[in-house]
Amino acid sequence: MDYNKIGRTDIRVSRICLGTMTWGEQNTSQDAYDQMDYAVAQGVNFIDTAELYPVPRSRKSFGLTEEYIGNWLTERGGRDKIILGTKVVGRSMDNWFRPDADITRLNRQQIIHALEGSLRRLKTDYIDLYQLHWPDRPMNLFADSRGYIHNVEEDSIPLSETLGVLDDLVKQGKIRHIGLSNETPWGVMKCLHHAEADKLPRVQSVQNAYSLLNRLYEQGLSEVSLREDISLLAYSPLGGGSLSGKYLNGHLPEGSRQQLFPGFADRYTKPGVDAAIGKYRMLAEDAGLTPVQLALKFVDSRPFVAASIIGATTMTQLRENMAAFDTVWTDELEQAVNKIHLENPDPAP
Repeated sequence: MDYNKIGRTDIRVSRICLGTMTWGEQNTSQDAYDQMDYAVAQGVNFIDTAELYPVPRSRKSFGLTEEYIGNWLTERGGRDKIILGTKVVGRSMDNWFRPDADITRLNRQQIIHALEGSLRRLKTDYIDLYQLHWPDRPMNLFADSRGYIHNVEEDSIPLSETLGVLDDLVKQGKIRHIGLSNETPWGVMKCLHHAEADKLPRVQSVQNAYSLLNRLYEQGLSEVSLREDISLLAYSPLGGGSLSGKYLNGHLPEGSRQQLFPGFADRYTKPGVDAAIGKYRMLAEDAGLTPVQLALKFVDSRPFVAASIIGATTMTQLRENMAAFDTVWTDELEQAVNKIHLENPDPAP
């Protein structure tokens, strides 16, 4: 297993980060235990979760994933060997996250409430990497993330205010380092500005979608990563499983995410997605690889990626995904995927 530093910290994480968002919905607690046991035995030391997991998020299930992880940590021990990342939700109209607010916000009261809940469920007294799951300011995100639509909300919580809260929590020892998620170059640089000007915690990572189907990170954020030492923790490196080819031509395998939750993965069902995946699958076959090997190793080979977040609903998937990182990336593969990208640019932003 190879390891990288996150940002400018002394934390070294495995290039494979174990994703957990299906635990509690598609996966049982025993499934979660089996996945963590296997991943850790292979050298994985990085587990990523969030207060809202599992997904699709709901009043009934939110926080359940963190509970599974906390129970596993208690039973297995070795908390100091695990780099644990979790996230606080950004602005949303979901009214079940906070007992005294109908809208989730990144203000002092709500961040403290969220962190205390995560610490309790995870059965730990500190979080290694605490991330803002998405911004407080209104933005077009996820399935609507192509381009930028300017929205103005006068009550948006300033980034300086949010960072000030996180600063206090770092000083209290409840958080070691902070990160962002689903962020833009402006948001990252604004946070770095406040860190330097106001002596606030420095953002060390960004967790954004990045895959052969969505290379938008390369337009701006990759330069920020490399020049400012802000690590990308790439989520959905398989495009929600699409890059395996299992959804081609409208196929919906029994028990798959798109079959169980129609509409949940809209970003991966847009026009042009199947055409791009078909080309990547042919390239993989010509190179003697599986589509999974091609997709995961592409992300792993980027210099701005510290870790790829992989998730699985079966142990067979997890083993295949982890084994893909042993693939050798070549100049020929680089040229071939870039050619396909120019023909089919970012069909699933």
